Amino acid sequence: MPTCDHCGAHVSERFVRVFADEQGRVRACVSCSANAGIAEVARQRAEKANA
Repeated sequence: MPTCDHCGAHVSERFVRVFADEQGRVRACVSCSANAGIAEVARQRAEKANA
């Protein structure tokens, strides 16, 4: 079962296909981010993790 790397919540395979980064990591989900900003929050968290 895939999970959010940030909060550990379960996410669907479909969610992973849409929002995961190139390595398949989900850095933000509906449990820890506003629905409208998931992609932006995921990008910001990825940048911080890679800095």
